[in-house]
Amino acid sequence: MTLRPETSAISAGRPAPAPDASLNPPLVISSTYHAGGAIGYGRYGNESWSALESAIAELEGGPTLSFSSGMAAISAVFSIMPIGAPVVASNQGYSGTMGLLNQLNTSGRLEVRFVDITNIEQVIAAMKGAALVWVESPTNPCLDIADLPAIIAAAKKLGIGVGVDNTFATPLVQQPLAMGADVVMHSVTKFLSGHSDVVLGSLSTNDAALLNRLEDARKFNGAIPGPFEAWLALRGIRTFPIRFRAAESNAKDLAKRLADHPKVTKVRYPGFGAVISFEVDGSVEATDQVCDSSKIITHATSLGGVESLWERRRRWAGESHSVPERLIRLSVGCEHVEDLWSDIHDSLSQL
Repeated sequence: MTLRPETSAISAGRPAPAPDASLNPPLVISSTYHAGGAIGYGRYGNESWSALESAIAELEGGPTLSFSSGMAAISAVFSIMPIGAPVVASNQGYSGTMGLLNQLNTSGRLEVRFVDITNIEQVIAAMKGAALVWVESPTNPCLDIADLPAIIAAAKKLGIGVGVDNTFATPLVQQPLAMGADVVMHSVTKFLSGHSDVVLGSLSTNDAALLNRLEDARKFNGAIPGPFEAWLALRGIRTFPIRFRAAESNAKDLAKRLADHPKVTKVRYPGFGAVISFEVDGSVEATDQVCDSSKIITHATSLGGVESLWERRRRWAGESHSVPERLIRLSVGCEHVEDLWSDIHDSLSQL
């Protein structure tokens, strides 16, 4: 029986039904297991991880591994690439990923070919001889959109692997494995967990051999999730579709209002999701003051929680210089849209 994601989010990762059996999976805190079983040791597996992984697998459509963070998951993918392997990646994306790719490129560990991910001709041209295409769509924080079906199809013709960071879109908007991608990554910290209380990542793939290699990377590099964090994330997933749709509805409304505001010079919103990036008419200092002035929206980094957050992304030294200095990334939460707009309107008056 194929379930819709709203149902899978609630039903997946639960124990088998039995008289007096718990509805929820237990929190298993153990480093040591009796011999003879499938787990063997606490770095190799945990029942709380498995419950979370089965829920994400239902949503993304492929077996899943959980990691200690989104960056740990991304690092696991790059760690299994041959030394010097060519990797095609966006020239603008999440600062953690960009920092890692620049480090790997500078050291010669990988040969990273940075491209404009929205330019399909440029992306395909860079694929010649590559081993992997890493796609973030929408990109963070500029919300550029890649033509995923075209990129994946071109890569498959050339025998190139494709990895997709699906954190912003989530499986409610796009399912890259169904399009033919090899591996899908999530910062579970964000929309899947949704409560700003855990740091976790995940990788999903339908390639059994690739799954084994990634599991070995997790096992031997030690990037394992905590059982309590996994348990919290699974609890968060139960309301993920409801939270995401509520935040997305708010974001669509706010994007329209921001576009009409006289102090906003550009709004970046792809028409889906709960993140808006916009640029303002003012100094860098005034832009920071806008974020400092809010009463409901929290001035903080991160996204995907029930609460709204915003920040000027270039306040971070590691942010790509292609990101405008006066760009504010707004992660829209589930508050009442009129309260959010009142807070935004009052904060923009600082300009």
